[in-house]
Amino acid sequence: MATNPADTPNPASTPSTPLYRRLARRLQERIDAGAYPAGARLPSEPELSAEFGVNRLTVRQAVAELERAAVVEIRRGVGTFVRPPAVRVSIAVDPRSQRFDLGSVHAALPEAGREDSAADGEFVVAAPPVTGTAEDAEAARQLGRTPQELSRVDSVIRLGGRARAASSYWVPFGPLPAELVRPGRPGNLVLDLARTAGVELEYDWRAFGAVGADLADAELLDVPPGTALLVREGVSCTPDGTPALYVRRRIDGSSARFVLHFRER
Repeated sequence: MATNPADTPNPASTPSTPLYRRLARRLQERIDAGAYPAGARLPSEPELSAEFGVNRLTVRQAVAELERAAVVEIRRGVGTFVRPPAVRVSIAVDPRSQRFDLGSVHAALPEAGREDSAADGEFVVAAPPVTGTAEDAEAARQLGRTPQELSRVDSVIRLGGRARAASSYWVPFGPLPAELVRPGRPGNLVLDLARTAGVELEYDWRAFGAVGADLADAELLDVPPGTALLVREGVSCTPDGTPALYVRRRIDGSSARFVLHFRER
């Protein structure tokens, strides 16, 4: 017997909730309960339409809603399949003892329990000129310099065989050595930039936020434009407090998390 998705009470639904969204929530509940496990193919549009007593457009809108939420994957001409749960790497941060800026690669996978991969690490993408974009202007403001005094290098961090983060670094010196900014060069750019400047870097501040992936980051991280990215930005300074590096790191929010440890480990 056909059932309307509005017939079953849902605490997240209200009378004004669109029918397709109520149906999407019913399907989400089935997925969460294991009725449609990871990798399973959802019933077809006609089957769902008949079961829930709604038209096919409503079903199509509901499935599109689940796709936007990264719950299902639509394979054109094949069907709609439940995505496996996101696997997240853990980036450990000890707020009591982390003083020296060692970069984020060295401790990026403390809990992953996997063998190291030669394809993992941080890799230079480009060294774009500092031209006065909004990001360049913010870096100049944070470092107390003019954009013309700064050098920039961009990188991607690969962990577990895939791109996890895109980073941009600005430093108040240059030009940077050609080998340091060679595209594809592996390394730890925080330490490499500190060595180039002949300084030791300490954390000044770090902040966390979120943005939607723009076209450039979407391409680097192989995610759809608009995907939620965690943003970790901040300034590192020399021991006397002089700002010496501004970093803006964008991390695929579906595959990473930050873990703060407040007790000795």
